Amino acid sequence: MRPIIYQLLPRLFTNVNAHCVTGGTLEQNGSGKLNDIDRRVLRAIRGLGATHVWYTGVIEQATCSDFTRWGISRCNPHVVKGQAGSPYAIRDYYDISPELAVDVPRRMAEFEALVERTHQAGLKVIIDFVPNHVAREYGSDCRPNGVRDLGQDDDQGKFFDPDNNFYYLPGQPFTPQGVDLGSGEGAYHELPARATGNDCWHAAPGAGDWYETVKLNYGLDPWNGARHFDPVPDTWHKMLHILRYWAGKGIDGLRCDMVHMVPVEFWHWAITQVKNQYPHLIFIAEIYDTALYRNYLHFGGFDYLYDKVTLYDTLFHIVREGGDTQSLTACWQQLDDIRGHMLSFVENHDEVRLASPQFAGSARRGFSAMAVCATLSAGPLMVYAGQELGERGADAEGFSGHDGRTTIFDYWSVPALRQWLRRERLNGTQQLRDRYKRLLNLCASEAALARGALFDLMYANAHLHRQCAFLRHHGDDVLLVCANFDDESCTLSLAIPAHAFQHIGIASGRRAATELLHGTQATLTLDADNPLQITVSAFDAVIWKFKR
Repeated sequence: MRPIIYQLLPRLFTNVNAHCVTGGTLEQNGSGKLNDIDRRVLRAIRGLGATHVWYTGVIEQATCSDFTRWGISRCNPHVVKGQAGSPYAIRDYYDISPELAVDVPRRMAEFEALVERTHQAGLKVIIDFVPNHVAREYGSDCRPNGVRDLGQDDDQGKFFDPDNNFYYLPGQPFTPQGVDLGSGEGAYHELPARATGNDCWHAAPGAGDWYETVKLNYGLDPWNGARHFDPVPDTWHKMLHILRYWAGKGIDGLRCDMVHMVPVEFWHWAITQVKNQYPHLIFIAEIYDTALYRNYLHFGGFDYLYDKVTLYDTLFHIVREGGDTQSLTACWQQLDDIRGHMLSFVENHDEVRLASPQFAGSARRGFSAMAVCATLSAGPLMVYAGQELGERGADAEGFSGHDGRTTIFDYWSVPALRQWLRRERLNGTQQLRDRYKRLLNLCASEAALARGALFDLMYANAHLHRQCAFLRHHGDDVLLVCANFDDESCTLSLAIPAHAFQHIGIASGRRAATELLHGTQATLTLDADNPLQITVSAFDAVIWKFKR
């Protein structure tokens, strides 16, 4: 089955507070709860066409909120971004974020119940694994008996040691530039300083760096590039234990953060062992270096990779900057041998919202990009919660400003989701969700989209610059996909070359065809010598299905 992944942040997803305060605290703005992701919500996500839910930010992260009444020590707010903190500044790899629980002491039980509910709804569960860095004040109070904490046994007098978990700068205090570390008793002190998560090997990262995180040491000496992997470094063993811990909770997959910043040798070693015990578990890599793709798939052991710097960036350029649709051909050509392993998306928590002014400007103007994203490849497809409702990311939530994104740093409520959860339909919102529902379900139900082959038509249609066209085929079924990125309806004079007829085995002549997105029917005349006339509305797409 082709994975259709619905990404959501529980902290935001079920928070229905319509009066959030910019930069507000947990007490002011509230937080969504795991328990609120109930059977009704999960049935709706399944009905949308999803096969997996990626619960983003469930592992405990550094936060400004006070949970000391439950025996959880406070974080220093000067090394936390926003009031809520980043889900990627992990504070305890063995715990659930307490803000997500109704009954804080039972937070792990509430997570386990969510996993069970999700499975009962016919969905699989994905969570994050953040292997490259941790919060500056990392300290696990929920680690199992006998597990040594990260950094607990480090020799802090050495910048690098293969068995240290962190990189140290002996004698140098942590002095980030442009960051207020406070004064007096409330100040944050770190001596010796440790290297920062985005490979800042000095004591003074900037405000734009990941200054709230500390880089983990996998046995790679950054000064000379030496790889100290035999004997196996201590960090490897600790991270493998964490992977097995969460796999044992019944999850079905792990979205692994910034995997190219961790040696591929670790992934090969760890994924092999985890899959020996949990063969069903899928590993998804957030990776941005195309030169490393095949190594992290074939040797590292990942099942799927982010298709960010190829398909996403190309679609963004076409929609936002008026780029030429002929550039889409290079997307599949660069990755033709691994296309089935590439996870496609037009939104996630890192990127601007599709309907935001920073991208398409409206959900309507972005639909053609989503249609191409969904149909060009047979790899996994991901939708970010609220995308199907036209969420624009228009709020300035606090640490996150007017940037077209939905914040991951602040306590907030997402307008489109809030209205949907309260059944307050905006004009066009339900219509848009129905379009997504039809598209996503087609991706799973139509064999040509779920696992079929691609035949690109752009080389035979060099006159197309704001439209694109390609064929998907499997068995006796052929799908003709045409997308229009222009603001006017158009009728394409589309050449289907003789090679397509030969390669796919299409016989010339008249064919009864059904348009799958809009439900219309027509007769198509297929002839290599005469272009096909296909009408596509502005910012829309069509998928015509016919037999060979």
